[in-house]
Amino acid sequence: MSDKRLTFKKRLHILKHHYRDKKMAPAFNAFHTFLFAPDETTHSGSHIRGADDLKRTMNTVIMALIPVLLFSMFNAGYQHYAAIGGFPSDFSVMEHFLTWDNFWIGIIKVLPLVAISYGVGLVVEFIFAVIKGHEVEEGYLVTGMLVPLIVPIDTPLWMLAVSVVFGVVIGKEVFGGTGMNILNPALTIRAFLFFAYPTWMSGDKVWVHEAVERAGTADAISGETILGYLAQNKGAEFTYSISDMFFGFIPGSVGETSTFLILLGGLFLVFSKIASWRIMLSAIIGSLLMGLIFNVVVDAGIIGETSTFYGLMSFEYWQHLLVGGLAFGIVYMATDPVTGSQTNRGKWIYGFLIGFISVMIRVFNPAYPEGVFLAILLMNVFAPTIDHYVLRGNIKKRLKRLKSATILPKDSDSKAEELKAETV
Repeated sequence: MSDKRLTFKKRLHILKHHYRDKKMAPAFNAFHTFLFAPDETTHSGSHIRGADDLKRTMNTVIMALIPVLLFSMFNAGYQHYAAIGGFPSDFSVMEHFLTWDNFWIGIIKVLPLVAISYGVGLVVEFIFAVIKGHEVEEGYLVTGMLVPLIVPIDTPLWMLAVSVVFGVVIGKEVFGGTGMNILNPALTIRAFLFFAYPTWMSGDKVWVHEAVERAGTADAISGETILGYLAQNKGAEFTYSISDMFFGFIPGSVGETSTFLILLGGLFLVFSKIASWRIMLSAIIGSLLMGLIFNVVVDAGIIGETSTFYGLMSFEYWQHLLVGGLAFGIVYMATDPVTGSQTNRGKWIYGFLIGFISVMIRVFNPAYPEGVFLAILLMNVFAPTIDHYVLRGNIKKRLKRLKSATILPKDSDSKAEELKAETV
């Protein structure tokens, strides 16, 4: 087996040299590095050498997303059967969650979203690599996985394909590719979907499988998500427990429901030093503070039950992290090292404002009670400005210390040694 593998690698290496000066060299090199580690090494000059590269960094993020993807497949079938009343009144969640029927529905609906996201996105990447003559960048490996997890499960595939083309071209390639973009590509795709097709992106209906829709019973069993209920001041009508919201047995976008798995993924990214814990923690603090302010306003009687904003304002401040895409956005989107703040102090400010603004948009936009992607895109734009003023502040502090510093004469060291000897 090893001999065959070596033979295949040698043949691929020969073909790589054959395509070195060809127009399709970037596309072939991308296929080669996908199968094997790059064989280029540095021979002169000083370089920083490490065991990881961009591809392995992206693969680490994908590893943190795989549990969320698998859970979303089971949840797709579970929400379908829950919507049509397919469980007995005294059913156990776990008993009816990890079933083949649920997983099969998830495969039918979720995998096509993943395939379209990767297929269309990588085709665009290959086209730009061939046109510009540079290597195919691995940045889309994570974007391709994120996109199907942040859209409603019944998003039409053609709609997703159009949005992916827009997001990759406008969100990344026009800025120069991976590492040069100022906006998160996955959120750019999500924003395009939201503004171009708002009726599909509202996410306020529980998805029901096509077989049931053809039977003519979909209207009788459709219902809204938790955020949809709260936005319409119908919070008392949903019966989801705290554990349901935490573990993810609720309707919502494909991969945004399980706060538990998102938390585990966040810890994995922090300990693997891929994502910034400062951004995560500050974003959580910002969202909790904004939610707490709204709770205080409601408790003080400033906002009454007849107000349009009462439902989401009265929602427990810490429960905002358990519903919608807030937790997913904080862990996997806000921590993007390219579009986020680079300085440590800037990361605290950047993350705090993301959490704070996310809950603010969620409350004040009842037509679409989810604002984390808008908050992150907004802060993507302001991240360089935050870092700029953080650096200017540090420079001013150092200049002040320099002005107040006492400059010793050149022979001060020898005099100090003489005094020390006399003292002894």
